[in-house]
Amino acid sequence: MTVAAQRNCRDCKLDRVKAELAEILDGIGPRLRALRRDRGLTLEALAAGTGISVSTLSRLESGKRRPTLELLIPLAQAHRVALDQLVAAPATGDPRVHLTPHRRDRGSVLVPLTQYPGRVQVFKQVLGPRKPKLVTHEGYEWLYVLAGELRLILGEREITLRPGEIAEFDTAEPHWFGPADTKAVEILHLFGPQGAHAVIRTGPSTTS
Repeated sequence: MTVAAQRNCRDCKLDRVKAELAEILDGIGPRLRALRRDRGLTLEALAAGTGISVSTLSRLESGKRRPTLELLIPLAQAHRVALDQLVAAPATGDPRVHLTPHRRDRGSVLVPLTQYPGRVQVFKQVLGPRKPKLVTHEGYEWLYVLAGELRLILGEREITLRPGEIAEFDTAEPHWFGPADTKAVEILHLFGPQGAHAVIRTGPSTTS
């Protein structure tokens, strides 16, 4: 290969890298906006939680300002996501499982944490404000509140759960759950087949 050909090859690779980098950077703004809206946050609320000005956040989301680590790290912490989820970086031998969130209507996000057919399924959910609508179906559910307040309706009963609190119930009973106010709530949601119940162990096993 001639020197000129080698130079052209290097230039092509460099152009390709620059194009890939530009594509990654261009995708960060819309991803930041989607995360903020999914969590039911205003720019003002996010600014208060991160120390980043509203104007800077707005310019980041619109793509008018290039993101830096100094900006992305507090945003990743505020949205409770890994940094590589913000930049959509490709996996490079990382043994961790990279979960894919499924966005639903009304600002809700569902992240499957397990894939065991016929067994208890575990999800992480961010629920946006919505109107109550009681439903029934076969199964058994557990709800653990991570952040925010959860409103749970079971038949004629109504309960407000706060971070660290848990509820379990038979889904044959009419039920509904969602944010207790206008802010999103983040929960762990376990769903099992009919007859499945939680096993609580308060001490070491006595079996040998």
